[in-house]
Amino acid sequence: MPRMSTPATPRPTSQARDTSPLSILMVASEAFPFAKTGGLADVTTSLCDALAVAGHDVTLVMPRYLGVEVESPIVRRTAVRMGSRWFDVGFGVHALDSGARVVFVGCDELYRRDGLYGDAAGDHADNALRFGLLARAAFDYASGMTRAPDILHAHDWQAGLVPVYARTRYLGHPRLDGLPTVFTIHNVGYQGIFPASVLPALDLPRSLFTIDGLEFWGQSSFLKAGINFCDAVTTVSRTHAREIRTREYGHGMDGVIRARADRLHGILNGIDTDTWDPTNDPHLPAAYSGADLSGKRDAKRSLLAQFELPVTRSRLDRPLVGMISRMVYQKGLDLIAEVMTELPRLGATFVILGTGEARYQDMWRAAAARYPDVIRVRIGYDESLAHIIEAGADIFLMPSRYEPCGLNQMYSMRYGTVPVVRATGGLADVVRPKGEGKEPTGFTFSAYTGAAMLDALGEAVAAFGDRERWTALQRAGMSRDFSWTASARAYVNLYRRLVAAST
Repeated sequence: MPRMSTPATPRPTSQARDTSPLSILMVASEAFPFAKTGGLADVTTSLCDALAVAGHDVTLVMPRYLGVEVESPIVRRTAVRMGSRWFDVGFGVHALDSGARVVFVGCDELYRRDGLYGDAAGDHADNALRFGLLARAAFDYASGMTRAPDILHAHDWQAGLVPVYARTRYLGHPRLDGLPTVFTIHNVGYQGIFPASVLPALDLPRSLFTIDGLEFWGQSSFLKAGINFCDAVTTVSRTHAREIRTREYGHGMDGVIRARADRLHGILNGIDTDTWDPTNDPHLPAAYSGADLSGKRDAKRSLLAQFELPVTRSRLDRPLVGMISRMVYQKGLDLIAEVMTELPRLGATFVILGTGEARYQDMWRAAAARYPDVIRVRIGYDESLAHIIEAGADIFLMPSRYEPCGLNQMYSMRYGTVPVVRATGGLADVVRPKGEGKEPTGFTFSAYTGAAMLDALGEAVAAFGDRERWTALQRAGMSRDFSWTASARAYVNLYRRLVAAST
C-alpha cells in the first residue's frame, strides 16, 4: 500500500528552537490507562501530559494490544516491510485531556493476543519482531506528520531499535534524517535479549552484530542497541545513573553504560500530584494539609479498621508503619526476614499490602499469624487501600536492594508519612536524612543488612515520640514539589541541547 504523501515541513532554526514549542515523538510499549504492567506506563503518560501542558506538541506511539478499546479513529493505513515480510498497519489516534495524543499501532497479527509481552506459557516467541515493528511504525507515522518531529524519545528495551533505525534505515530521509534520539532506561534488568539470527527479519544488516552494536554475549540486545545508538541516555534518578555504571547495579550492562557515560543523564521521575493529593483525595475519610494535619488521624483510624486492628487511643498513639510493595527480590524483603523476630520489640504496628513471589507472600502470612497484634497483611492490590495506607501510616518502609526511582517515597512525603528507605537510586535522591544541611524529610540507611534497616526504623520510632520534631519532618516532606513540572523542564532542556547540536 502506498504511503500517504505529505509536504515536508522543515524543522525550525536553532535560534527559534530555543524558545518555541518542540515537536516530540515518544515511543513506548505501555501507557496508563491503556496498557500497564508496571511504572513505565505511569511515567510515559505523565511525562507526555506535563510536556503538552508546557506547550509542546507531543505524540506517543504504542501498540494497540488486545483490550485497548478506547476511541481512536484510524487516520491512516499502510504496509510496513520487516525483512521479507509485509505487515498491514493502521494508525489510530486518541487525544489526551492534556493536549498530547496517543497513536495506537494496529497490527492484529502481532498485538491482538493475551499478554503484553507473554502469556502463561512464557514470553511471546516473536517479541523481537513485535517491537521491531513498533519502532518502524513510529518512523512511518512520523514521516506523515504535519510537523516533523524535532526529537525522538524511546523508552526501555521495547523501543530500543528506534535509535538504531534513526542511524541506519532513515539516514538521508527527506524529513527524518538527523533526527536526534533520547533513550530512557527505566529498568536495566530487562534487556530484550534475542538470537543474532533475528537481525535480517528486523531489516538490520549483520554488520550491526558487533560489540559496539547489538551484540551482547553472543546474542542481540535491544537495550544495548538503544544505549549504543542514541544521542543521549537517561535514567530515572541521578543516583541510579551513577549506580548502573557499576557491576553491582548494572546487570551486566555496566561496561556498555560506562562507555557512554558522557551522554548519560539522571532525571528524576515526578508523580501525579492531582491523583495523590491529601487535600482532595476521594479515598480518604477527611482532607488534610501541612497546615492542618488533623485529617491524617482520621485516615489512621480508617486504616486500623480496614486491617481489623483495634481503634483505641493507645493504638492511635503508637507509630504505624506501612508498606506497599511488589513482593520480589528487588524490594529488600530478605532484610525484613533477617530481623522479623525483632520487629515486635520496636513498639510499632505494621500493615502490609502487596503481591508477588510465593516465598515472600508466605513469609508475611506467617509473620501475621505469629504476631497478629503487631503485623497485618493484605495479599493483592487495592488502589483505595493504597491511598489510605499512604495517609494513615506514620512511617513508610522501603528497604529496596535497588530502586531506579521509586514513587511511594514521594507519595508518602506528600501525605505527611515519614519514609524510612535504603539510600539507593531515587530513594537516595529524594529522602533527606538528618545532617545533610537541609531540613530532613526521613530516615535512610546504606548497608544492605537487616541490622542497618532495624537501626533506621528504631530511630524513626524514637523520633515519633517527639511531636515537635515529628511534625517538622512531616511538613518538610509535604512542602517538597514532586510534580512532573520540574522533570519535564529537565527533559526539555536536554531535548533543546540535542536539537541545537543536530543542526
